[in-house]
Amino acid sequence: MRHIISILMENESGALSRVAGLFSARGYNIESLTVAATEDPSLSRMTLVTRGSDPIIEQIKKQLNKLIDVVKLIDLADADHIERELMVIKVRTDGPAREEILRLTEIFRGHIVDVTKTCYVIEVTGASSKLNAFIQDLDDDAIIEVVRSGPLGILRGERALHV
Repeated sequence: MRHIISILMENESGALSRVAGLFSARGYNIESLTVAATEDPSLSRMTLVTRGSDPIIEQIKKQLNKLIDVVKLIDLADADHIERELMVIKVRTDGPAREEILRLTEIFRGHIVDVTKTCYVIEVTGASSKLNAFIQDLDDDAIIEVVRSGPLGILRGERALHV
């Protein structure tokens, strides 16, 4: 099962490598990893996506909690949450395909962030399934490059991950 683990950690050098080392030492895979500072400059929020059975995820959470840099963590799969991913995709737009890609971008509520004579750079946000569907609807020959952030998640309502 897929899990999004959100970790509040000290904003210090080496913290990311300790988390990655924990995963690699135990043979676990990180599907996606995003780290950025929070409203408190001394803390960072790490969001990682991994897959595993319930016992494996429990072990991962226990091991993460043992790391000195980790202040608090939550598995968003256990709670009501909102999930979003950002994708920036560069597509070839020559001839009649230009208008079709523009329509497709509007349907998926994307934004064209750069235009040249031969290509668009499009930004699309939403659930991973939405981004996958956008890619599927494009002609494979049109895709030049794809960059994705991986999923980010936040708890719904008043609950929050904070100290």
